[in-house]
Amino acid sequence: MSSPENMTVTTTPTIGVFDSGFGGLTVLRALLAHMPHARFAFIGDTARLPYGSKSQRTIARYAAQSARFLVNEQGAKFLVIACNTASALALDAIKAAVSVPVLGVIEPGAEAAAAASRTGDVLVIATDATVQSHAYAAACHARGLRALEKACPLLVPLVEEGWTDTADATEAPAAHAAAQVAITAEVIRIYLDELNAEAAALGMNPDTLVLGCTHYPLLRSLFEHAVPRGMRVIDSAESAAETAVRAFGQQDTEALPLAPQALRCFATDSVEKFERLGSRFLGRPVGNVELVDLGG
Repeated sequence: MSSPENMTVTTTPTIGVFDSGFGGLTVLRALLAHMPHARFAFIGDTARLPYGSKSQRTIARYAAQSARFLVNEQGAKFLVIACNTASALALDAIKAAVSVPVLGVIEPGAEAAAAASRTGDVLVIATDATVQSHAYAAACHARGLRALEKACPLLVPLVEEGWTDTADATEAPAAHAAAQVAITAEVIRIYLDELNAEAAALGMNPDTLVLGCTHYPLLRSLFEHAVPRGMRVIDSAESAAETAVRAFGQQDTEALPLAPQALRCFATDSVEKFERLGSRFLGRPVGNVELVDLGG
């Protein structure tokens, strides 16, 4: 099987994108911006989220089922695993389950951090499951970096409630929306203060922050305002999309309208919720989400 870095195609492929829920739509959003002429099939395993509370064996089984669906039933020629938990704990199982190149979000994020950092010290914020896996720390270490990871469990529910500063994030009145954003900004400040204090105690001089959760791109501007001056913020969703572009040899980033058939979204449960929340993450309507049953 070819590695993603060495694969080049000359025809428009179908790219399969998988997440355990909705957050991976930020990866799809970046992919759409970079590859406006590609075809995409996205599946969110919403019936079985969150993956982070399950065993590695169960996560691997669930993720492999979604991967096979995208390849065998949707004809995907390349898979992007837009889920940090699955990328951390099930990437090998996914690669073994399908015969197409597979790209996770962790390696591209670590690669972007290595390119951005001058001190060699980086900070990583993510969900508890991703932090417990230490996948980012390992990927950073492999690139000569020291990484300090921190779980930030309050941020995902704040994003899903729409308490972000994106224009389409909330339907609340302006005053309420401003208060909501202020609360999220304060939570971010507290987490970063704790993380920077831990880094200082270890004698680290971090100059790069990796957003290691696919929900966090909706908070990117808040992070950029909260980090110390000069610190780079790495969006692993954007990094994964840029890696996918290089893998396919497609450099056309002009934002052209999608053809009606260019994007299909699937969910294993809660289709209405997917359609409602999905547009927030994708930055455009997700269209009619199709319900699928992947089995037990």
